[in-house]
Amino acid sequence: MSQARLSDHVYAAIVEIIKSEGMEVGARLPSEARLAEMFGVSRSIVREALMRLASDGITEARRGAGSFVKSRPSDRLSAFMPATELPTTLGSYEVRFVLEAEAARLAATRRTAPEMAHIEEGMGLLRDALLSSEPAHAEDMELHRRIAEATGNPAFLIAFDALHADVDKIMRAGVDISRSRPPEVIATMLREHEQIVDAIHAQDPEGAALAMRWHLWEGRRRLMP
Repeated sequence: MSQARLSDHVYAAIVEIIKSEGMEVGARLPSEARLAEMFGVSRSIVREALMRLASDGITEARRGAGSFVKSRPSDRLSAFMPATELPTTLGSYEVRFVLEAEAARLAATRRTAPEMAHIEEGMGLLRDALLSSEPAHAEDMELHRRIAEATGNPAFLIAFDALHADVDKIMRAGVDISRSRPPEVIATMLREHEQIVDAIHAQDPEGAALAMRWHLWEGRRRLMP
C-alpha cells in the first residue's frame, strides 16, 4: 500500500476514533507514537494524516501539546460517504479554494451580459430549490459551473468537471445537514451565493474571489455538527 493510501487509512481511522469514542471539541487525541502503534504504521504516516485532518478543520495541532479535536464531522455525513472517502472528498476543498476563487475573480472581470444573465438565472433556480424541500445540489452545482464558464477559459470547466464526483457528494451532504438545523442555516447558505453573484455583477473581482472563498470555507464548516 502506498504512503498516500496509508495516510488515507489513518485519516479515516482517526475520524472513527473521534466519533466512536464520542470525543468532544477540545479533546486531546492520542500521541503520534500511540497512533502509530495502534495502526501499525510509521509516525511520518500519522503526521501526514494529522496534517490533512488539520487542513480539513477536524483537528488542530498545539505546539508541545499534541493534536486536539477542532470539529467533529456530522453523523449525517456518513449517509453520503463512508469514512474511507473523507480524505479525498474533503480534500477537494483545497483544490476548490484555488480553482473557484480564481474562477469567480475572472468571471467578474470577463463576464459578458449574456453570461451574467445565465449566472443570475442559475442563482434564481438555486434560490427556489433551497427554499423548497427539493435536494438543491444539482442547482448548486450548476451555478458554480456557470461561474466557471464565465471565465472564458475552458480549462476551468475541465478542472471543475474533474471534481464532479466529490463536489456532488459534498453538495448533497451540505444541503441535507443544513436542512437538519435551524432555518437560518439555509438562509446563510443562500446569502453566501448571492454575495458571489452580486460581486460578479458589480464587476468586483477581488470581492467575488473573497465571497467564493468564504462560501467554500463556510460550506466545509457546515459539514461538521
